[in-house]
Amino acid sequence: MTAPIDPTGTSAWAELARLRDGFTPDLRAWFAADPDRVSALTFDLDDLRVDLSKNLVDAEIVAALVRLAEETGVADRYAAMRAGAHINTTEDRAVLHTALRRPAGASPALVVDGQDVDADVQSVLEAMSAFAERVRSGEWQGVTGKKVTHVVNIGIGGSDLGPVMISTALQPYADAGIQARFVSNIDPTDLAQKTADLDPETTLFIVASKTFTTLETLTNARLARDWLWAGLAAAGAIDDSDDARTDAVAHHFVAVSTALEKVAEFGIDPVNAFGFWDWVGGRYSVDSAIGVSLVIEFGPEVFRDLLAGFHAVDEHVGSTPLAENVPVLMGLLNVWYVNFLGAQSHAVLPYAQQLSRFPAYLQQLTMESNGKSVRWDGSPVTTDTGEVFWGEPGTNGQHAFYQLIHQGTRLIPADFIAFVNPAYPLEDGGRDVHGLFLSNFLAQTKALAFGKTAEEVEAEGTTGALVAARTFAGNRPTTSIFAPALTPRVLGELIALYEHITFTQGTVWGINSFDQWGVELGKQLALQIAPAIEGDEDAIAAQDASTQALLEYYRTHRG
Repeated sequence: MTAPIDPTGTSAWAELARLRDGFTPDLRAWFAADPDRVSALTFDLDDLRVDLSKNLVDAEIVAALVRLAEETGVADRYAAMRAGAHINTTEDRAVLHTALRRPAGASPALVVDGQDVDADVQSVLEAMSAFAERVRSGEWQGVTGKKVTHVVNIGIGGSDLGPVMISTALQPYADAGIQARFVSNIDPTDLAQKTADLDPETTLFIVASKTFTTLETLTNARLARDWLWAGLAAAGAIDDSDDARTDAVAHHFVAVSTALEKVAEFGIDPVNAFGFWDWVGGRYSVDSAIGVSLVIEFGPEVFRDLLAGFHAVDEHVGSTPLAENVPVLMGLLNVWYVNFLGAQSHAVLPYAQQLSRFPAYLQQLTMESNGKSVRWDGSPVTTDTGEVFWGEPGTNGQHAFYQLIHQGTRLIPADFIAFVNPAYPLEDGGRDVHGLFLSNFLAQTKALAFGKTAEEVEAEGTTGALVAARTFAGNRPTTSIFAPALTPRVLGELIALYEHITFTQGTVWGINSFDQWGVELGKQLALQIAPAIEGDEDAIAAQDASTQALLEYYRTHRG
């Protein structure tokens, strides 16, 4: 294991600390003094136009940040990751989500630990595509011979957040008359509401769990199986025999898992189980078999376009100098804000209703990856790590939390994402509504950057105490990401952009961005508390006083 480089011991860190001391950002003055600022800090990343010019940096700071990436080995670690080195140290695994989107026939072939990774990936992709075409064409039928009209993906975490986000984002591409729904929460309300209006005869369930042991997923899968059996029996489609029930499950359930014995025990034909590998972390898995619901909903060609967008960004990161490397620069900006300017959160504000689930997806990607207090060799971190990612689509957020970003006391860097051409071009009284929408996208970053001075407020006729209330300090950092349209390829580019932003930060901080031990303790304790919920006196006695009191409240009020 190669020990991580302590960023605080590098010359670049010392230089950044010097630049931070007495740092007074002044975007108005910087823009006025440098007519080339926008061109110098705007980059094209395949279909994405990324404008970093409204960030709180000058050329000297950017140069020091790039040196920090050099001194902490960002490029070398990225190359090691793509080559299959076991950079996930706590689980002794390779990290190869980038292999999921390598095109067929890529050269040289990727062989890791003696396994032909390219062949494995393409084999699963081909199986997913073939199965999806059977469902989309109506060749695959339910137990009564009817075509599938609804696919329900049952998963949680990375087995849910990615598919539901992409399904929402690419709805204009759904062309087979099949609607996807997603069940994740163990709260039975989730499954009950998602299946309330469905016909069991035309519903296909996908159970997504690598080990086929995930508590929430398997509980929901069993509930869905019971729902299927009850609905088919009520319709007279099956009798109450074991053979009829087994046949129903075989027609209405498939799996995304590598635990084929457990899949078969559940009643799913292992032939209809799509596998993935231990080198794919959940939050990096949407472009694996976890995306089979998407291949059904949108078709194999759309899914491959999505993968092509991912791959374009992978190639950019691997081949572009750090000073022009967009994901690396954005990750370094986050380090600057977190470690030198005290930012604790980061807003992602898509001006596209289709990306309504994108901030939630990024929450797992970024915070599960970089919410760590130990480095990859087990030693304590030497800096703050991670930040809270959050956001909502514009313009909704403008009427909710933008007040805090504009005039609050906390520094909140924000990424604004927008598209030139809408999925649904509409007019209001002859006026292009999308143009009006984008005027808000442009106005918000301008207002955050340049603010409004007291003199400007007074010039409008405002006096007295109201002047201060209507003054905007400006110098609130934003990044603008623009693309021609939200296509499958562009969506893949956006997802990969944030994957590599996250990677860059993790490397600088010396942490393993690819494990998630922090989620384990709560799950273990839940299994211990479950018997107490059911009245086991020994289990109740084993709890702390607060938990015992809450259990008593539950038992007293449960109907």
